[in-house]
Amino acid sequence: MNKLHTPFGIFLQDTLTPFGLAASSSLHFKPFMEDLIKSLSSVVRAAGSSPEVTEAAAIAAWKYVAGTGMRPHAIATKLEGSTLVVDVRDTIWQTQLTIMRSQLLFRVNSVLGQALVSKLELRVNPNAMPVEKPRKQDTDILDNEVPIDLWSAASEIEDRQLRQKFLKAATGMLRRKGK
Repeated sequence: MNKLHTPFGIFLQDTLTPFGLAASSSLHFKPFMEDLIKSLSSVVRAAGSSPEVTEAAAIAAWKYVAGTGMRPHAIATKLEGSTLVVDVRDTIWQTQLTIMRSQLLFRVNSVLGQALVSKLELRVNPNAMPVEKPRKQDTDILDNEVPIDLWSAASEIEDRQLRQKFLKAATGMLRRKGK
C-alpha cells in the first residue's frame, strides 16, 4: 500500500473502493504520474486563483483517488466553484459514491493540499463513460474441429463446461503443434 504525505496527514492509497473492489490506482500510475500527483498542491498554490489550473488539478486528483476500480465508472468533468462534477455510469454507482462522498472529498482535498473542493455532484451520465469491451464468451467447439480420439476422451467428462474447456485446450494445443 502506497502512502502519500500531504498537509492533512498520510494518505493511504488503495483503501477506498465501492463494493469492496480492489482499486490499486497508485500501483498503476507511472512513476512520473506519482511525482505529478505529489506536486499538485505546489502547482495549485503557485497558480494562485487561476480557475483553469484549479479545475485541472481537481480533475487529476479525482482520477488518482478514483483508482482503476472506479475510474471507468465515475469521471470528473468540471469544477463549478468548489463543486466537483462527477459523471457516473448509473444510479448504483451514484448511490455507492454518495455513501462514500465525505471520504472521497477528504481524499481529493488531501491530494490537492488544501480544501478546494467542498462538494461532489454525482450526475448519472452513461454516455460519458468509456465503452466497455465485451467479455469474451466461451463458444462451443464445432464437431469438425476436433479429432475423433479427443471426442472419445472428452465424452468421459460429465460436466459440459469442463468438457468444452478440455476440448478448447486440446484443440488449441494441436493447432499450435500444427497437427
